[in-house]
Amino acid sequence: MPRVVGIDPGLTRLGIGVVDTTGQTQRLVHYSVLRSAPEMSIEHRLMKLGREVEAAIDEHAPDAIALERVFAQQNLHSVMGVAQVSGIVLRAAAERDIPIVMLTPTEVKAAVTGYGAAEKAQVAEMVRRLLRLAEAPKPADAADALALAITHGRAVVRTGAVRRDSGSQPTPAQKAWAAAEAQAKRRR
Repeated sequence: MPRVVGIDPGLTRLGIGVVDTTGQTQRLVHYSVLRSAPEMSIEHRLMKLGREVEAAIDEHAPDAIALERVFAQQNLHSVMGVAQVSGIVLRAAAERDIPIVMLTPTEVKAAVTGYGAAEKAQVAEMVRRLLRLAEAPKPADAADALALAITHGRAVVRTGAVRRDSGSQPTPAQKAWAAAEAQAKRRR
């Protein structure tokens, strides 16, 4: 039964979801949202989030980590914060030799709802159903983190192997995402 920690990175709100998967069944272990105050200096925000992410990883001892892949947004300040937090998560995984996979939002939406352009509310509702919860996890960062964990947990069970991103070939969805990012850069 693989245990996966899903992480929806963000500088103000960072979602963490922990799921165990057996066959086609997922079991909720934990979810939370870590926060850092915008009035804190960037280095103190990153330190705070880094320590809390490491504590969650150590507490739940996952077989793998699923991290949302940073994607291009119009707001450069926002994408920089997400990238910085993602770097902290990548370092924490490497330090503990925990396999980490980076998944695009489209991949996760498609895996959880069957539709790659699903709305956040649809993802949250499917997470609720899959984990047999009375209500959808809130805020959306928590539901997104759980969706990441569910997606990778299912892949591990299906393939029988924990995937690492390093050295692996990008999936078709990741190739499409990279092409969209490159096109967005050319428009600027």
